[in-house]
Amino acid sequence: MSELDGIYVLKHNSIKIVKEKIIYIDPFQIDIPIHDADLILCTHSHYDHFSPTDIKAVANEKTAIITTEDCKSEVEKIGFIEENIYYAKPYEEFEYEDIKISTVPAYNKHKDFHPKSKNWVGYILDIDGVKYYIAGDTDDTKEARKVECTVAFLPVGGTYTMNYIEAANLATKIWPKYVIPTHYGSIVGNPEDGYLFKELIDEEDIKCEIYM
Repeated sequence: MSELDGIYVLKHNSIKIVKEKIIYIDPFQIDIPIHDADLILCTHSHYDHFSPTDIKAVANEKTAIITTEDCKSEVEKIGFIEENIYYAKPYEEFEYEDIKISTVPAYNKHKDFHPKSKNWVGYILDIDGVKYYIAGDTDDTKEARKVECTVAFLPVGGTYTMNYIEAANLATKIWPKYVIPTHYGSIVGNPEDGYLFKELIDEEDIKCEIYM
């Protein structure tokens, strides 16, 4: 079974991972309410990453959520059971069932959109020994370069995050088995950014998959 089985990039930075559990990261623009999530992860409070409407569309009465502390007031309005709510900041570890989750700082180095002081995050999910890194809204940072993972989801659209050139450079530093571009072609970035990113990846060493 491939590490990419059950992996879906829905739109923007909205990712669905279907293994023994169903996990959504930053659910956004969910067309049909499906209420199948076991776990939801949100990287920060911007509307395209923490969308109450879309969280409600995938959540059910048993769903757990991990998000950043600046989302607290909105999380409480959605109706999660208190023991299923977790708040994350960088360098933390969580365990959900048999899934190990750790957080990585996500921030801009020279722009004001995502200050490091906000304590926003990316996530590394260890599922049966396969590590999935969802970088969140970040630049090519020293913290991101230390990540060890099998599959990396990297934003490539520029403006609010690194662009496809910077993302390709980061990919060569962390050396995942697979890399998947995200965060382009709708709100920010051009539809071709994913393919421009792919052209910069040496696929003898890192496999690049386009999902959008």
